[in-house]
Amino acid sequence: MMATTHALAGVVLAVLAGVLFPGSAAGTSVIPVAAAALGGLFPDFDLYAGHRRTLHFPVYFSAAAVGAALVAVAVPTAVTVAAALFLAAAALHSAMDALGGGLELKPWLGTSERAVYSHYHRRWIRPRRWVRYDGAPEDLFVATAFAAPSVYVLDGLAQTAVLAALAVSALYVLVRKPMVIVTQKLVDALPSQFVDRLPARFVEDFR
Repeated sequence: MMATTHALAGVVLAVLAGVLFPGSAAGTSVIPVAAAALGGLFPDFDLYAGHRRTLHFPVYFSAAAVGAALVAVAVPTAVTVAAALFLAAAALHSAMDALGGGLELKPWLGTSERAVYSHYHRRWIRPRRWVRYDGAPEDLFVATAFAAPSVYVLDGLAQTAVLAALAVSALYVLVRKPMVIVTQKLVDALPSQFVDRLPARFVEDFR
């Protein structure tokens, strides 16, 4: 799924936490909401280095999130709540990737059986393809579903950021497939010594 979808999933987690625990200010304070959005993005920081394996931990992030949540309930400060939301959003991201397409440059072809790596199980989890690929129309639907309650509850800069993320999502959906065509032409034009330095998954479908 799109990075923006994962970020919006993190934000809606913060909003939900704020509804369930109004005293925590999880859904209204800037720091917990920002931490949740960052947690939703964080696993994809491995995009160029072992994507969906290096920073994706569906089991370990979940376990850490439970521990952090217990601490946040016992000691509800902005820092503890933000840490719990960061880890919960990262865990949700790691798990959600199994519902999408495989780890390939053209996931709409359905040629990969690797969705996300589980370090606990020491194996790749296969893609369910409920969302066929990142940037698919259904991906935008999911992003919109996450954004709607956040826009309703939040205001100011946080609300604007959610709407901006949704706009970026819509734009990405429009350019997702054409972007691959452009990338293929660029890779074909590169000297072989430069191509050899690119991550394998960015060129394996082109060579």
